[in-house]
Amino acid sequence: MSAMPATPEQMSEAEWAVRVDLAAAYRLVDLFGWSDLLGTHISARVSGDDNAFLINPYGLLFEEITASSLVKIDDEGNILSETEYDINPAGFTIHSAIHMANSEIACAIHTHTTAGTSVATQRDGLLPLTQHALAVIAHTGYHGYEGIATDLDERESIVRDLADNNILILRNHGLLTVGRSVAEAFVWMYRAERACRMQIALQQTNAELLPIPEDVQRVTIERNRLANSDQGHRPIGKKEWPALLRKLDRVDPSYKC
Repeated sequence: MSAMPATPEQMSEAEWAVRVDLAAAYRLVDLFGWSDLLGTHISARVSGDDNAFLINPYGLLFEEITASSLVKIDDEGNILSETEYDINPAGFTIHSAIHMANSEIACAIHTHTTAGTSVATQRDGLLPLTQHALAVIAHTGYHGYEGIATDLDERESIVRDLADNNILILRNHGLLTVGRSVAEAFVWMYRAERACRMQIALQQTNAELLPIPEDVQRVTIERNRLANSDQGHRPIGKKEWPALLRKLDRVDPSYKC
């Protein structure tokens, strides 16, 4: 594949639509306070091409990302679109692992937030203390820390630990979410981040915590599985994403450029 300029006139409508959604996700991550200067990354599969995905140019803040600035790469890390920037090698390791392993995953989001990393560093991880935690625990796996993710051999263990979950807590590192769309991956991150923030806030009070009985935990987790599915009343991302885009358009619509 040859490199091509990232303009809507020179690519399919489907690819441009993915670029706009992905750029929106970067802006929303920054807007919600989840960004980490140039660190962390979000990727999205290029529609119609199982061997290519989009990721951020390493050198732009998330608040600067636009649809046209996103970098198109293949599963070997070759840059396929014109850009003045490189890509983050750790981002390539993590995201190529996910996209190569499962063609149904359209988007992956990785963050280093205070709450997410704090929970990822606790031995017991995300605790079943709140309704918010129970909404995501059933969809959560854990991945042991193996150092900065520049070793391509780590891709195998990332895929194994993610399994069929939508959330992966990266021990001592942060959070990772995936979805069949950018919208789905983003809303899973919102829910995981929210649950982690609540846990840290509760722990900081040093008050005696009120546990949720195990039978209630089981029932609640199963109810969430149904509610979060396409058959439920809140299929992940489908209702939230249009509202989030409206919010972003009010703040700064330049992500669409």
